[in-house]
Amino acid sequence: MLDARGQETLTGSAQSEIFQILRDGQPRTRSELAALTGLARSTVAARVDALLRAKLISPIADAASTGGRPSRQFTFDGTRHSVLGVDIGATHVHIALTDLHGTMLADIQESIPVADGPERVLGWVIDEARRLLTEHGTGLALRAIGVGLPGPVEHSTGRPVDPPIMPGWDRFDVPGMLSQALGVATLVDNDVNVMALGEHHDFWPDVEDLLFLKVATGIGAGVITGGRVHRGAQGIAGDIGHVWVPEAEGVLCRCGSIGCLEAIAAGPAIAARLNAGGMDVAGTQDVVAAVLRGDIEAIREVREAGRVIGRVLTTCVSLMNPSVIVLGGPISNAGDHLLAGAREIIYTRSAPLATSNLQIVRSRGGDKAAVSGASSMAIQHVLSIDSVEALVRDAA
Repeated sequence: MLDARGQETLTGSAQSEIFQILRDGQPRTRSELAALTGLARSTVAARVDALLRAKLISPIADAASTGGRPSRQFTFDGTRHSVLGVDIGATHVHIALTDLHGTMLADIQESIPVADGPERVLGWVIDEARRLLTEHGTGLALRAIGVGLPGPVEHSTGRPVDPPIMPGWDRFDVPGMLSQALGVATLVDNDVNVMALGEHHDFWPDVEDLLFLKVATGIGAGVITGGRVHRGAQGIAGDIGHVWVPEAEGVLCRCGSIGCLEAIAAGPAIAARLNAGGMDVAGTQDVVAAVLRGDIEAIREVREAGRVIGRVLTTCVSLMNPSVIVLGGPISNAGDHLLAGAREIIYTRSAPLATSNLQIVRSRGGDKAAVSGASSMAIQHVLSIDSVEALVRDAA
């Protein structure tokens, strides 16, 4: 389950604090809420009634009586609102309907190449989202959509910018198309950021500094610092696949530059070297299959890719000093060979203090990390102070 508390603090109007307090899931009475906020009992009662009308909290069993009539307790209820998480990959689309507690209610995945274009891909998302909502009845209101895209995203607009594997998507208004069709706010980020968010919320909620690396058709990183996704000035922080490495000197990358990490350590690059050695390997999935069946050359190439990636990650360790590095994507999930190569270099070349408590692990979220992170991003939006105030106004 996702952490429904999100990242907001108790700011804004004093009345908003009541809901922010209840988001921790602990039942409280009106008297307890009044004591915590310093608000008048009448103000607390009015606010609780408003949150009940908005279906954001629910009454539960009465508190133990101290002699008078038992006091009613209230707690956060995320079961009557939902969000849509959307993971768009190079060759697939995965969507999930999730309640505000982060419980996945339904999901569906389809093999649709992102190169088919935004109208085809997003059209499928819209049709399937409507179907899922219809199947779950009118009692579950959709409140927001979170989307992960396999390319650079301008965070301020939610539009992909010069995405190398997404023909027809450049500057396309992804949030505009989805919001117009489904009637709710849409938040868009690159797929590695949402994978980092999903992994963080689901498996490392107490870790403040985490680096998530996806190794697939490309290579990218999602950076969590201070418990938040760090996107940088234009939203492309973590784009380490295009860092220059000496091993790739003279090798052309799909981005048009020479010598990028991705050009030598991503799935297609590994496949190309295996092909040159006489193995019939068409792409990333064939590399994974070869490793899983124990092919020695495929294992050797993946481990060496891990070493090259590890040299870049050593710089990241010195720069951001994470507590956890998570390796995700299909190449990293093909056994521990990529992980072993990366660990070998990072633990050897990084400062002892930086690695004394550093954990370098494979992704636990697997193929659900991205859709979980996209859902988490949408949940945080719905449960923000401004969004809650809007729901309360609409329910009045």
